[in-house]
Amino acid sequence: MSEKIKSVLWPLGFGILIIAIWQVGIIHDLLGFKPFQLPVPSMIIKTLHTNFAKALSDTMITVSGALIGLALGCFIGFIVAVIATLFPKWGYTGLTVISAFNAIPIVALSPIMNRWFENGFGQKVGVVTVVCMAAMAINAYDGLNNLRPFAMDLLDSYAADTKTKFFKLRLPNCIPSILTALKINAASALMAAMISEYFAASTSGIGFGIKDNLRKGMMAMGWSYIIMAAIVGIILYLIITLVERKAIKWHASQR
Repeated sequence: MSEKIKSVLWPLGFGILIIAIWQVGIIHDLLGFKPFQLPVPSMIIKTLHTNFAKALSDTMITVSGALIGLALGCFIGFIVAVIATLFPKWGYTGLTVISAFNAIPIVALSPIMNRWFENGFGQKVGVVTVVCMAAMAINAYDGLNNLRPFAMDLLDSYAADTKTKFFKLRLPNCIPSILTALKINAASALMAAMISEYFAASTSGIGFGIKDNLRKGMMAMGWSYIIMAAIVGIILYLIITLVERKAIKWHASQR
């Protein structure tokens, strides 16, 4: 059996095992949970099937805010990395400031953004944008500057200008780092969007759905939203992984 098949079967088998012991109640016995506190998978799936239209609508609202914030955050982070590379004397300061944003808790950002934006969607996009800037800035800067030995010397020997060095050397070398940052930010963006909805005055979205249903004691519906979030996270990760395999076939990580 090849290593690639094993890398798929082992996690899949472990997941099926967890679901099985959850379904038969072993997890409830081990942790002391009641069935209404932790509904079994069959009940969650049944509830999700019954309320799928509502869950899908809320999921699309969360995903739209997460993707817009992801795009804005990654764009700003990349621009900061480029400035820090081309103008290191003062651009590196901007990189340091954005990197510091990584230490700000999402639950602290949400109330601040609530003061800045009049609607919950703008607040959500703002939180996701701030969360996604740091990872892209740090990874892109590393990709733009962590070059192969003597690569810059070779271009210097041909009297290449700054533009040529950037587009022929730095940018291609940065692509794997950009994709790595996208993988990190895809999960972070979804999580930030849900947390923003949870703490904001939102009336829709996955975060609101989880909060509202748990507050009403509708645990199965709350877990249905959690499953939808997990599915979206997996889909985003797989899409970026597919793009990565197509875009950087030449890279050592894809061999």
